[in-house]
Amino acid sequence: MLIDDNYIDNFVTRRILEASNFAEKIVVSNSATDAMASLRNGSVKPDVIFLDIRMPQMGGFEFLQEYDKLDIEHKQDIKIFMLSSSLDPTDLRKSSNNKYITHFLHKPLTQKALDEINT
Repeated sequence: MLIDDNYIDNFVTRRILEASNFAEKIVVSNSATDAMASLRNGSVKPDVIFLDIRMPQMGGFEFLQEYDKLDIEHKQDIKIFMLSSSLDPTDLRKSSNNKYITHFLHKPLTQKALDEINT
């Protein structure tokens, strides 16, 4: 699952994921609110989530607060990667301190970064 409000970023990230055969199915959500609804109702059951930080309505860290409240199967097995262009040290610290974030990745996503998280 890819959660980002930026069309171009979604396009680029999706292409890289497809080219690397990273997943059988890639679900793109343009809003964290919509993504959360999909997780709650069970229409999306991801193994991996790529999550942007800065989005309207609900940002990445707000999404994680709601994610913490979710009661879904295999929640602890879902890997969440914060995928952001942010260079703010506070964002990096908050990501590293969050129990759900597997790794912080800088935009744009690259094949090299995917290789590193797949090892």
